[in-house]
Amino acid sequence: MSIRLPTASLILAAALAAAVSGTLATPAAAQSDADLLAAKAAYDKADRAALDVLAPKLSGHLLEPYVRYWQLRLRLDATDSESIRAFLARESGGPLADELRVAWLKSLASRGQWDIFGEELAKTASEDSELACLAAQYRRQREGDPALAAVKPLWFTGRSQPEACAPLFDALIANGDLTVADRVARLRLASAAGNVRLAQAIGTALPARERIDPRDFARVDRDPLGALNKVEFVLKQPPGRELALYAVERAARKDLQATRAAWIRLRPLVPEADRLYANGRLAFHAARQHVPDANLWYREAAGAPLSDEQHAWRVRAALRAQDMGDVATAIDAMPAALAQDPAWRYWRARAHAADGRVEEAKRAYAELAKEFNFYGLLAAETLGLPFAPPARANPPTPEELAAFGTKPAVSRVVKLAQLDMRTESLREWIPVLRGADDVLLLVAAEFARQQGLHDRAINTADRTVARHDFTLRYLAPYKPQFTAAAKGQDVDEAVLFAIARQESRFIADIVSSAGAQGLMQIMPATARWIAKQLGDSGYRPSQITDPELNTRYGAFYFRHLLDRLDNQPALAAAAYNAGPGRARAWRPAAPLEGAAWVETIPFNETRDYVKKVLANLMFYSHALGRPAQPLTARLATVAPRGANGNALAGTP
Repeated sequence: MSIRLPTASLILAAALAAAVSGTLATPAAAQSDADLLAAKAAYDKADRAALDVLAPKLSGHLLEPYVRYWQLRLRLDATDSESIRAFLARESGGPLADELRVAWLKSLASRGQWDIFGEELAKTASEDSELACLAAQYRRQREGDPALAAVKPLWFTGRSQPEACAPLFDALIANGDLTVADRVARLRLASAAGNVRLAQAIGTALPARERIDPRDFARVDRDPLGALNKVEFVLKQPPGRELALYAVERAARKDLQATRAAWIRLRPLVPEADRLYANGRLAFHAARQHVPDANLWYREAAGAPLSDEQHAWRVRAALRAQDMGDVATAIDAMPAALAQDPAWRYWRARAHAADGRVEEAKRAYAELAKEFNFYGLLAAETLGLPFAPPARANPPTPEELAAFGTKPAVSRVVKLAQLDMRTESLREWIPVLRGADDVLLLVAAEFARQQGLHDRAINTADRTVARHDFTLRYLAPYKPQFTAAAKGQDVDEAVLFAIARQESRFIADIVSSAGAQGLMQIMPATARWIAKQLGDSGYRPSQITDPELNTRYGAFYFRHLLDRLDNQPALAAAAYNAGPGRARAWRPAAPLEGAAWVETIPFNETRDYVKKVLANLMFYSHALGRPAQPLTARLATVAPRGANGNALAGTP
């Protein structure tokens, strides 16, 4: 039975009530926890004085190291090295030590204390870009310019990099180690990423022959399509050609068809390499926007260097066009590492089967069928294998669970979760399981389940390689609420569990960064709309995370989406994640196999979400004893736009 952990607000309320009443009704531990939360609040506000007052009260508290960490973080520049090193030694291997060391290294660099920086640098494995550049600065002082080589890979991104990298990039440019071609490559990466400020900073800093005038950038930004139509570029010169490519990228985001028409008139005037580059960018945008001719546009870009993202959309354009020959061609052109993604292994097998290479396809399906993901399930069905999760490993013994629970870090995980310090709790959990084998992972997952840490239980059980427990991977807490909600709205209970597993990992009071709340992650505006549809006049926003109400509202909303989207789980799941208007807009121009439709969802998050919800649905259906229904049957065929007369108007 899962234990519902007390929340931070309850702990604080109990402590405050005791303080007001002057009684001993609240245990000292609750008061101590309240002090801990007050100390965290002081740290968040950088109130060092308040934190120092609270710190002595927390001596001996399980989370006392956090208090000391907060004090050190607020005084890094003024604390002596030995005090910091003593803390790092005590907390070695834990998240507090890792985070403090990175912050300290940055502080040391800012103060020019490079000797101490060098002594501590080797003790961190952080992949922080700022720290990497500071480390290169340190090594350059000792080794000279050869140390700059480590920084060069950081250049090739469309994202802005930390200021610590700037002098190193300048040195690479001055030495000729970042060529003009390298600089133009990053300008294009920034433009493709929509990072206009970075693209313009690079373009205006190029050598005189390639430099783009800031006024020209401003002119194109005002009307990129107009600039293309009027051919306002000196195409015989590198700056003019690069500005034209910049205009193509900017204009394509607003009016793709008009941009392509303008580019067709202009492209004979530029060298082949530039022509292929722009063809590839337009094909990419066309594929993501589901332009029917996107596959043909990609053919025009044959020979152009493509990013991983462009390679992926090359395949998706071919899938949308239902051209399995081009699917195979596109996957064969991928970098080897990218082609190993389950999606591309599956579709390559499908393409091989369509081309008569049946035995080759079967071998690929057989390998994929060993995996417990969306494409693994589809591959198993293709081979005619019955659906069945692997046999459950022997559960951990009480002694194993007790021993695991006595670890100090595990105790901190539980306490942090009790105090709603979810991020800190997750960070503590990671080193606990670093290098863990399947046996330890299953012990940890079962321990987490018993403590009500559903997210930790699921994520940990998901990591096993040879020994599995799918009752932990696919937990079903709050079953009475889900059962009642499913019956009330005539929705498959398994699909509600499938959505909740993906949305919240069954954390009842979780709130997303966008504001979605509860087990089914319902937005406040959607909850108000549902309450109105149900005639629930007593609904209050404070009720949204209540499991009974949240599951009932989630079931109503999913039922509403199913009714208006051909009763197809894939479309309804996409609508649940990205909104019903988008799911409707993503319908194909002609009937399309459900698996291909899912793979061509434009939003990465939604595409991944739908795949995982549908895979979850298969496992929950089995666990709940539902009649077997193949994944391919659930996916079915997606009808064209306008084929369904049910409107979605008014749906939030």
